[in-house]
Amino acid sequence: MIELENVSKTYISLFRNRRVEALAGLTLSISRGEVFGIAGPNGAGKSTMLSILLGYLRPTAGQARLDGHNPRQYVERSGVSYLTELVSIPPRWNLESALYRYASLSNLPKPTARDRVRHAIDTLGLEEHCKKQVRQLSKGNLQRLGIAQALLADSDLVIFDEPTHGLDPVWTQKFRDIVTELRRPSRTILIASHNLDELERLADRVGILNQGRLQRIVTAGGAHTGGVYRLVLAHPAPRLAEFFADATVVEGRSNEFRVSGTLEQLNQRLAEVMEAGITLVAFYPEQSRLETEFRAAVGESES
Repeated sequence: MIELENVSKTYISLFRNRRVEALAGLTLSISRGEVFGIAGPNGAGKSTMLSILLGYLRPTAGQARLDGHNPRQYVERSGVSYLTELVSIPPRWNLESALYRYASLSNLPKPTARDRVRHAIDTLGLEEHCKKQVRQLSKGNLQRLGIAQALLADSDLVIFDEPTHGLDPVWTQKFRDIVTELRRPSRTILIASHNLDELERLADRVGILNQGRLQRIVTAGGAHTGGVYRLVLAHPAPRLAEFFADATVVEGRSNEFRVSGTLEQLNQRLAEVMEAGITLVAFYPEQSRLETEFRAAVGESES
């Protein structure tokens, strides 16, 4: 669905005395049916990449294709479901009429528009806010309205830019369910986010950008090979040091410890802990694999 081949984008100041390389030689292929995440620090090139895919910008060099077409041609012909990073809707519109206006822009027939608007309102829990003006909405409800408008068009390409920004924990969880429901073999979902935990949960693969370059692609949810883990016990256990000599107590949590080692070492020690009658509550990596890869990728590119 998405092909980027040696894509570069350089911004030149008005007086041509300054050049900023936002993307440099980006090559990437994203398949139909895939949920692909984009991660990176501020200024990494994420927004420029999305702007090129949406046809807002042309690359300085290289080629971008959506389903074999120029991005602008694809967007005009097939449409894209898109949530921008900053939701900006005329403040005097009320919520329901805003959705009908967006449905009209998507060229949806009236009966279809009515069904899609009602479905979006129900999915995002916006019924009680339908008659409110946009300026009366909280930050979280405005974000939910932004997601709702992105659901109106039944597009094969869905792009979410910082979709959980401003959402409370309940709606952050519900957004995961929405993405699961959006999955289908013909659809590609692109999610750009600073929230690595969300990308770990939602994406099949995550591309890490920094300084305009694709540093690496991580298969989300992959197995850890070791590192630092959290070990939570049901009760204080002075004997834990017999099995984990390097265990350190997590500040403020007397029954929670940091331990480290390879998977083989950790499994052996955990077996010995349980044989000694010490009750475990939880054991999990202190950082997700994606967080570990992100730190390594960003650190490498800045060193």
